[in-house]
Amino acid sequence: MKAVVIRAFGDPDGLEIVDVPVPVPAPGQVRVATEAIGVGGVDAVIRRGTLAAYGFREGHILGSEVAGKVTAVGGGVDASWIGRRVWAFTGLSGGYAEQAVALIEDVLPLPDGLTGADAVTLGGSGVVAHFALDRARFTSGEAVLVRGAAGSIGITAVQLAARGGASTVAVTTSSVERGARLRDLGATHVLDRSGEDGPDAPAGFDVVIDVVGGPQLPLFLDKLASNGRYVAVGVVGGQPPADFGMRLMDAFRRSLSFATFSSDTVPGPDRQAVRSSHFADAAHGDLRTVVHAVLPLDQAVLAHREMDAGTVFGRVVLAP
Repeated sequence: MKAVVIRAFGDPDGLEIVDVPVPVPAPGQVRVATEAIGVGGVDAVIRRGTLAAYGFREGHILGSEVAGKVTAVGGGVDASWIGRRVWAFTGLSGGYAEQAVALIEDVLPLPDGLTGADAVTLGGSGVVAHFALDRARFTSGEAVLVRGAAGSIGITAVQLAARGGASTVAVTTSSVERGARLRDLGATHVLDRSGEDGPDAPAGFDVVIDVVGGPQLPLFLDKLASNGRYVAVGVVGGQPPADFGMRLMDAFRRSLSFATFSSDTVPGPDRQAVRSSHFADAAHGDLRTVVHAVLPLDQAVLAHREMDAGTVFGRVVLAP
């Protein structure tokens, strides 16, 4: 079968499509013939070599979430899964392929009316957005800023904050056109990438959800209101300065909080319950997904180039 591997860490040209053996599901696993493969920010971070210390090596198959039909099951898995359309989390590897394996506890059946592309756009990002707002103790009436809102996590966080009764849902983005699209999804204020805003924007935010990280993170800590909570859910813009915590100490009397969040710390059944609810909402039109483009599997390099260039709004999906 065809799969995309990292031939060399660095820029997107280091990705290569190769032939690999069809995976055999181990006990407790299923094999999925992929119809849609999510291309996420974490894939780009792994591809660049940023996470090499975690054991990623050349030859690694990227991809963490897929949708498609179950073609085989391992020991201990009910054979009735075969032929069902599902969403599946493959870990941090194995998704960019014509067939992928996943543990059965990381598999959900797809409701009627939800496409595979929609599922891989919402499946992972929706859980991050939901639990990041929960980690921030967000409540109705509070002002929320979503930094890096043009990606699938940010787009979902905007909608969830708006549905949750936020008094303000501000976003950072790179263009007027993107700002207009985010307003259509529930944003009330549009800031530029550096956080500059119009005169009607709040002076401070109760909650900041940050997908970007990077050298400008301290500037956004300054945008917290007293008792504000900042939750970093990604570092697609790179690591923040090593001394960024000094910004919190300098504002000691304002009682600010900073947290990182990974959905790995959420119990599996809780993740699946939220994901199932989101899939049902999306199938009924109550939660919107934004698919930037659906590209053939052999165009994974193009997908990553677009991510690196910052031209993606929503999620790029690969289709074998």
